[in-house]
Amino acid sequence: MKKSSTGLDENVGGVIAYLLGFVSGIVLLLVEKENDTIRFHAMQSTIVFGGIFVIGMVLNLIPIIGLLVSLLLTPVSLILWIFLMIKAYQGNRYHLPFTGKVAESQLRKMMF
Repeated sequence: MKKSSTGLDENVGGVIAYLLGFVSGIVLLLVEKENDTIRFHAMQSTIVFGGIFVIGMVLNLIPIIGLLVSLLLTPVSLILWIFLMIKAYQGNRYHLPFTGKVAESQLRKMMF
């Protein structure tokens, strides 16, 4: 496992990127300067869980239907969160459909 500029092992940094959802993703994007894999997990976490957070806020404004969809979104988010942390800990740079490509694209833009 490669180390990072923060001194974290790559797989541990990946897990931390998902640990607090988009909050830890943003923090690692700001702090980690060298390790591309940790930065990828941080960007994917920010996009996925930031998006879920926004969708949840919008759903809370919609009576009844919003509540029902929120009840479905919560366990799906939990399963996704656990899955992504396991993949990161295993050292996999797992790309979610669509989001993984967006994360890679955003990281390339940030490098220049």
